[in-house]
Amino acid sequence: MYLQHFGLAQAPFSLTPNTGFFFGLQPHVEALQVLQIALQTGEGFIKVTGEVGTGKTLICRKLINELPAKFRCAYLPNPYLTPSELRWAVALELGLKYAANIDQQQLTSLIQQQLLALSAHGHSIVLVLDEAQALPDESLEALRLFTNLETEQRKLLQVVLFGQPELDDRLALKSFRQLRQRITFSYGLRPLTLDESDAYIRHRLAVAGRQGQALFGKRETLKLAKASRGIPRLINIIAHKSLLLSFGEGCSTVTAKHCLAAIRDTEDAYPVPHRGWRWLPLSLMGIALLAFGWKLLPGAWL
Repeated sequence: MYLQHFGLAQAPFSLTPNTGFFFGLQPHVEALQVLQIALQTGEGFIKVTGEVGTGKTLICRKLINELPAKFRCAYLPNPYLTPSELRWAVALELGLKYAANIDQQQLTSLIQQQLLALSAHGHSIVLVLDEAQALPDESLEALRLFTNLETEQRKLLQVVLFGQPELDDRLALKSFRQLRQRITFSYGLRPLTLDESDAYIRHRLAVAGRQGQALFGKRETLKLAKASRGIPRLINIIAHKSLLLSFGEGCSTVTAKHCLAAIRDTEDAYPVPHRGWRWLPLSLMGIALLAFGWKLLPGAWL
């Protein structure tokens, strides 16, 4: 809606994890380095956890896109699966062809044979699970049993778990001590600092095609960083709304007023104290509709 107005070639703050916007911030780079080292050394379980919106799925996709040719990746974006569903999903990702009437023991045997065949051809197989905190207890145990499959030299299957902090809480239980002890590498994603948040906003705008004057000043990025608590997803939401409000008023940049209004309109944003502001905007949807109609259908207002 506001792309042409601000000289942008694409939406800078989309919530879709787009590796083209990946920025080498310290927590994300460190997470990728841990994953790459762990996979190269052939470890069985690797875990990355972080709060909602801290960039786990983006890192997951970045990892998959940059895996060396010797790796064969099986990716499960929605692991809310029973043990049998998990086995079927892994078999499908490994390219197995099987009869629909085989039992679970036969399916497990086929998976093992496929892993051995792939390993014999020099492949390292990686199973990547996003939103791993959604795995039922029985499926977590089934996942552990998968990593029992090994040759004398190495594991036949490596497992990378991406999940929210609830995954850490579950794995801390005594019932999961066997699985917990097999996690040799782990990383906890932290929120962005104020400086990182500022650099993140500027980077995304630059990738989206913005040139010339900065759309967000230091004062505005500071408000966004504090209100979002350094969580990239919230930064994206607030920044997008701020741009929408600025566009609706026909401004060339985003002001503190726009940021404060966007923060107040965002459910999970941390309220930023402000003094002297008595300006109460129209709803974002109302401004969007007004701006959209004014830009595209000017004759309708006459």
